[in-house]
Amino acid sequence: MSEYRLEMREICKSFPGVKALDHAQLRLRPGTVHALMGENGAGKSTLMKCMFGIYKMDEGELYFEGKKVEIHDPMEALNMGIAMVHQELQPIPARTVGENIFLGRYPMKKVLGIIPIVDHKKMYDNTAELLKKVRMEFDPKQMLGELSVSQMQSVEIAKAVSANCKVLILDEPTSSLTQNEVEALFRIIEDLKADGVSIVYISHKMDEILRISDEVTIMRDGQYVGTWDAKDLTTDTIITKMVGRELTNLFPKRENVPGEIVFEVEDFTSINPKSFRNASFTLRKGEILGVGGLVGAQRTELMEGIFGIRSHSKGTIKYNGKELKINRPKDAIDQGIAMLTEDRRASGILGVLSIADNISVASLKQYLDYGFCINNKKVENLVQENVAKMNIKTPSSKTQIQSLSGGNQQKVLIGRWLANNPDVLILDEPTRGIDVGAKYEIYCIIAELAKQGKSIIMISSEMAELIGMSDRIMVMCDGKVTGFIEGSEASQENIMELATKFD
Repeated sequence: MSEYRLEMREICKSFPGVKALDHAQLRLRPGTVHALMGENGAGKSTLMKCMFGIYKMDEGELYFEGKKVEIHDPMEALNMGIAMVHQELQPIPARTVGENIFLGRYPMKKVLGIIPIVDHKKMYDNTAELLKKVRMEFDPKQMLGELSVSQMQSVEIAKAVSANCKVLILDEPTSSLTQNEVEALFRIIEDLKADGVSIVYISHKMDEILRISDEVTIMRDGQYVGTWDAKDLTTDTIITKMVGRELTNLFPKRENVPGEIVFEVEDFTSINPKSFRNASFTLRKGEILGVGGLVGAQRTELMEGIFGIRSHSKGTIKYNGKELKINRPKDAIDQGIAMLTEDRRASGILGVLSIADNISVASLKQYLDYGFCINNKKVENLVQENVAKMNIKTPSSKTQIQSLSGGNQQKVLIGRWLANNPDVLILDEPTRGIDVGAKYEIYCIIAELAKQGKSIIMISSEMAELIGMSDRIMVMCDGKVTGFIEGSEASQENIMELATKFD
């Protein structure tokens, strides 16, 4: 019997113009948590997709419980005992929690002894039992689309656990979870470890890695760097091995000087009584206004209301003293407001289109000849300028955006909005699911935009990010603005105090 549950040896995988994996390797022991780390674009998710049968590897060997195997598709991986929770969620919102969990493997029964149909009672009973086991209090019959992003991620984790797997891949499992949900996940992981399950844990959160992992494998530029016992590593040594250099500062030096008030929101209230209420704030020219609060504080909902995605019952928005009428996103865009949404996959990238299409889609009307004919040369110049400015790592502007790492996708989306030259940028979780190196690059972009006089609203669930990047922090709780903190006076304690200030 092999000491490893699973081994990946000398794995190579190439896409047009880029070698994603260059003789990568991974070895998993039973009953351990194995962290897989590296910058965005290091090849972590690609390696896992090769293991799970989503990608066919060009070279290399895969051994499962000592035997050489080939996995051609995800169903084959599941049947073998390998389950995966993806970084980019793929829920079916119009189906129930139970139907999502048992998708493709519904319990069946026969009517009249011959006609097979789905046994809904058994499915929902099994779902309820599973949710209880993993400490998730959802109604099995609730539509998935009614849940928040964090709750959907919890359901995906429950789905993976339900497969009775021997290997569980968790790709950024806590990127949308509250602290309580993270603790619940860690309890589930400890239970799975005790049952002998091998867990691959991909995360950019160093404190989680050092707390939950037994071993750590680090990749860089598609290559295997090494594997270490987690107890022998520190945050600094992990970062140095990941990026191949030392990062002395996690946040760039900011040279912006906030000026006069340019943007005002007053008494903004949603038509939904459970959402944002009586929200008022101001924003200065060249200011980075951080927005903090716990999941469910309605931060995203408020900003979507301002941008015209959600309806409001009352309230005013003014820019340079002039009241704006915003009933849909086009109204906001036309008046110099841009919004980078929280969920890249669902409401950001156009996955099957190229980088060029994704950057130019919001500003094409600026590049029309005779009012109807797109000037492709001007569009390509715009794209190349943004690729260079944002340091987007891609073989070509014609590359499909879905083949890029999360960090590079985020840079493309920022470039999309900058092509419109907006005055106010709303950034909702701009570094969610992005590694420390790519985070720093995005922080530099944000700092430079503020220096140029752009006014920025940045929603973040990371305390360090809020404190390190904000000139001022607005905190919300239960749909209401509970207070403001100057960036120089901000601490985790005073942010948390306002974030839990319920009526």
